[in-house]
Amino acid sequence: MKNNSSSSSNHIASLDSRFNQTLRNVQELLKGRSFPGKVLLTRRSDPLDSSSVQERSPDDERSFSDNDTGPSDRIDKSVEEEDEGTGKPNNTATANKLKSSKPNTENTPKEVPKSTMGARATDSARVMKFTKELSGPTVILETLRELSWSGIPPYMRPTIWRLLLGYAPPNSDRREGVLKRKRLEYLDCVSQYYDIPDTEHSDDEINMLRQIAVDCPRTVPDVSFFQEEQVQKSLERILYTWAIRHPASGYVQGINDLVTPFLVVFLSEYLEGSMDNWSIIDLSPEKISNVEADCYWCLSKLLDGMQDHYTFAQPGIQRLVFKLKELVRRIDEPVSRHMEEQGLEFLQFAFRWFNCLLIREIPFNLVTRLWDTYLAEGDALPDFLVYIFASFLLTWSDTLQKLDFQELVMFLQHLPTHNWTHQELEMVLSRAYMWHTMFNSSPSHLAS
Repeated sequence: MKNNSSSSSNHIASLDSRFNQTLRNVQELLKGRSFPGKVLLTRRSDPLDSSSVQERSPDDERSFSDNDTGPSDRIDKSVEEEDEGTGKPNNTATANKLKSSKPNTENTPKEVPKSTMGARATDSARVMKFTKELSGPTVILETLRELSWSGIPPYMRPTIWRLLLGYAPPNSDRREGVLKRKRLEYLDCVSQYYDIPDTEHSDDEINMLRQIAVDCPRTVPDVSFFQEEQVQKSLERILYTWAIRHPASGYVQGINDLVTPFLVVFLSEYLEGSMDNWSIIDLSPEKISNVEADCYWCLSKLLDGMQDHYTFAQPGIQRLVFKLKELVRRIDEPVSRHMEEQGLEFLQFAFRWFNCLLIREIPFNLVTRLWDTYLAEGDALPDFLVYIFASFLLTWSDTLQKLDFQELVMFLQHLPTHNWTHQELEMVLSRAYMWHTMFNSSPSHLAS
């Protein structure tokens, strides 16, 4: 037991040391800047208790995006003012204000640590900012992106994702009408392309439909919800309709994964509780059709900005894999040199990362939080993916340098992320943002 505790303490100390070193390296460069990542330049005011980290489950170690916060959460108004404008919480000031304020005993259990209570209060302040932004006649998308980068409250996520992707208009008066028209347009496409006899499909279309039918059961196989027959039928309709409407690429394996975050988020408007207990057959055909339409249009908007990722030979992905290799070489030369000496090509593992946007690499309960940041990046997402994936890879910098070729391949195909919580994901995103700030404005650093 003592060995486990010691090992856990050493691991936490190592993480702290590495994070602090990264901060020291770029602090002067970033001084005076505002940051979308709320954990970027702040540390916990209370030290982590190693035993609590070790015993905490992924559901317990929840970040802002998994807190069941809502308009009913009480908040000290002065805390909100403290947080206004900067996007960075002032830990000391917030802690002092919280000591003098009475917690909501219904929503905050007595055994919750002070640091968690402080984070919750700050999160409530951010919820109020989201609410204020969404309640206006016209949403300012730049402000919404800045807020969303650090995570979106789950119950606001469907509305905000539609806005960030440009599927729903910023003008609130037009929003309902546009969504209604787009949903009807999707229904027309399904009846025109999908709900027709096989005799009216070309041979290529039949082959594509068969491939989609094969891939749908393989989609997120460890989540039982996606194994429901009706869910797989919805996936099939969305994917086939998208492929027919985008003949330049057609259907490419991996696009099936990209539908899943949208499906979960838009279903959450109609289904409550844990996804483990969801059943799509509880929904009316109209609601299912609305969810499918929202998924279709949001997938289309997402892939409009990266179409060459899925055209013949997928040149967009190959280009980004090359950039990833160069970035890793600049950031962590020993890892880059070791992988090169072992003969490991980045395409052997990173191609899947770009193809599926890490959905297959991290626990599915973290995917929607990751996608909050993806969608907040907007048109800049493809280039920012390079920094996220570099940060993701170098999480295991020390381990990678000890492995030979075969071990590297096996390790990178089965990364030890099954116990990851939001804390590890936020660390990846924070490092990515810092490196992006360092290198993106100096492209010569990444020139080969």
